[in-house]
Amino acid sequence: MTGRIFNNRYQITERIGIGGMAEVYQAQDNVLGRRVAVKVMLPQYASDAAFAQRFRQEAASAANLQSPYIVNVYDWGQDDGTYFIVMEYIRGTDLKTGIVQRGALNQRKVAEIGSQVCQALSVAHNQDIIHRDIKPQNIMVQPDGNVKVMDFGIARAKNSVNAKTSTVLGTAHYISPEQAQGKELTAASDIYSLGIVLFEAATGKLPFDGPDAISVAMKQVNEEPPLPSDFNPDIDPGLESIIVKAMQKNPADRFATANDMRLALNDFLAGRPVKLAGAAVPGGFTSAQTRVMSPIEGGAAGADSTMVMPQPVKPVTHSGQTNYHGANTPNMPENKGGKKTGLIVAIVAAIAVIAIAALVFSGIFASGDPVPDVKGKTLEEATTIIEKAGFEVGTTNAVHDDSVAAGSVVSQDPAAGTKKPAGTKINLNISQGTEQVTVPDLTNKTPDEAQQLCDKVGLTMKAGTPAYDDKVEKGKISSQDLKAGDKAAKGSVITYVLSLGSEKVAVPNVVGKSQSDAMAALKNAGFEVSVSEEASSDVKQGNVIRQSPTSDESLEKGSTVSITVSSGKKSSEVPNVVGKSEGSAQTTLDNAGFRVSTEYQSSDSVKQGNVISQTPDGGSSLEPGKTVHLVISTGPSSSGGSSNGGSGNGGSGSQSNGNN
Repeated sequence: MTGRIFNNRYQITERIGIGGMAEVYQAQDNVLGRRVAVKVMLPQYASDAAFAQRFRQEAASAANLQSPYIVNVYDWGQDDGTYFIVMEYIRGTDLKTGIVQRGALNQRKVAEIGSQVCQALSVAHNQDIIHRDIKPQNIMVQPDGNVKVMDFGIARAKNSVNAKTSTVLGTAHYISPEQAQGKELTAASDIYSLGIVLFEAATGKLPFDGPDAISVAMKQVNEEPPLPSDFNPDIDPGLESIIVKAMQKNPADRFATANDMRLALNDFLAGRPVKLAGAAVPGGFTSAQTRVMSPIEGGAAGADSTMVMPQPVKPVTHSGQTNYHGANTPNMPENKGGKKTGLIVAIVAAIAVIAIAALVFSGIFASGDPVPDVKGKTLEEATTIIEKAGFEVGTTNAVHDDSVAAGSVVSQDPAAGTKKPAGTKINLNISQGTEQVTVPDLTNKTPDEAQQLCDKVGLTMKAGTPAYDDKVEKGKISSQDLKAGDKAAKGSVITYVLSLGSEKVAVPNVVGKSQSDAMAALKNAGFEVSVSEEASSDVKQGNVIRQSPTSDESLEKGSTVSITVSSGKKSSEVPNVVGKSEGSAQTTLDNAGFRVSTEYQSSDSVKQGNVISQTPDGGSSLEPGKTVHLVISTGPSSSGGSSNGGSGNGGSGSQSNGNN
């Protein structure tokens, strides 16, 4: 496959992945000069009409999804029986790799990733498209920290696929209970899968695991998941409550939409209370599980007081699934006597003991004072708040963070709300703002060479409109919008212009023009000019006889056009034929390109038949084709040198072999 070119444009360079029905290759877009990813259907499926339709449907659906957090689909088509999709090439690491390498991630990072994935899912769900395979392997974390959701490979538009053929299982560790059971899916299925992804990112552990996919899928259906805090005791209760709500077995108990989940995550990131209507908050109780009890006779409460007692939560199993509901005392008869009243009091007391034990276990009644929340505060403000609460500021570390203003607290340890003894040191991470990096010089580099430079400093690239450039080789970068050597925020985008080489321009026709006009026309068109002269009987002196290249050709700007300019009519040197015989003179002048006219005259000094004189004289210049006039001797005159003008008696006469 390497080296193959699809649609005379996308040249395959290397394979970067393989899935159940397609391979993914890195390729070069030879038109726009950028790196792309090309997804190619495996050969065994290319001839299957059903799979081909599914592949085309995927391309059409994905192409309509426009979001900064979704991998862009640029093009798709068929080439020699092979179906392919051209996608944005993503640089970075998939979230699964990050979790495997580092374990549990920073809680803010987990929430940021979740919020961005929610935005991507909102775009898809608004078009009735369910991803169906949300997992960390399909979430790419880019060098700038933002994510891209990829591989809508088993996504389906709800209104476009036959229900009998639309049941497709995702990865067992992340599928929803309804997906494992083959039920009709809604957007809530993607929310459940995202809940598991965030669980794993926040704890480094999967909530359900097993020896095979079937056993894991069965656990998704039948078992309640552990709490994230079972694996990560330091997890923020607000973030934990979001994850727990997303992972509810009953789709109706999850977030109504991905956008609702995003808003909850954003509340957590902003330090606002996370409000989950009807959601069971870990370690606490919902409003439905809290009731007001009447005063208890003989109890500690005064006669006018009421006690708010939380009810315990117990698992209730039905339809193969376990859900948690408030436990009410079943079929309790109306209190009509002291024994029954005593029984009620005993039950209530037991409930109170259990509730208080749970609260103690959860840390609410731990000794010490709660650590104040100073996230988002300046160091000066945080110091004042911490010291006022009876604690001390510990170590302060400078960190880069693009979501927190420089000089403000990004995170703290111990976490806000944790109860600690007075004098405990609170360690703070202080934002330095977005990290600044030096912009590399991309000019005269290929896109791949430039990308390597950008990857080193954490910048991203975007191709602008290619343009002609006389000074930069075709296929290399001629300019960039961020100036080389300047500072830019890490993650910034550099827009570059790829050179198309020198622009070719039609050569103007200058034949017959004056030399000055011809040179002006050629130079205005972007050419250099070389001039030579040549005599011409047909072209006026100073005008162009011919040019090279001719006007039906195109040249790159800066090329040289040669013109030949007339120096005037041609002339040749007239041979000297005085003293020669008439026949010899005639031959000499004919060979030199001249015509000849003659007249005859007696001469005492020139032998009869020889040339007495010529006009023009020998050695002078004359255009070829012109006439040279000869005077031929008839010998001495009979009258002793005088002539009577007659030709028959040796006098003078004339004739012509040519025309003047």
